Amino acid sequence: MNIDPDLCRVDDALDIIVGKWKPVILLHLLKNGTMRFSELKRSIPEITQKMLTKHLRELEEEDIINRVVYPQVPPKVEYSITEYGKELEPILVSMHEWGTRHALRKQRKQITKSS
Repeated sequence: MNIDPDLCRVDDALDIIVGKWKPVILLHLLKNGTMRFSELKRSIPEITQKMLTKHLRELEEEDIINRVVYPQVPPKVEYSITEYGKELEPILVSMHEWGTRHALRKQRKQITKSS
């Protein structure tokens, strides 16, 4: 590994994607493309409207997602991943795969302790 620990920028990356719902929001947008606010809310029923709004604003501020408001009644708002945001896909996939392996490892460890 060629990273100087004193110059670590992992925390900068994590600041953008850390949050209980941010990775889930990003994965929905990566998988489904453009989605309306209501579609995102339905896709993640456990998230509150306030938290979804907060995370979407933070991701928009970092240029990870686009927000388009259509001037109509009722208002129509759509969200999509920016080209810049699409660079997170391999990172999220790797983290998902590692998380799956880790969960299985913990499960096996728990079974071993119970035996």
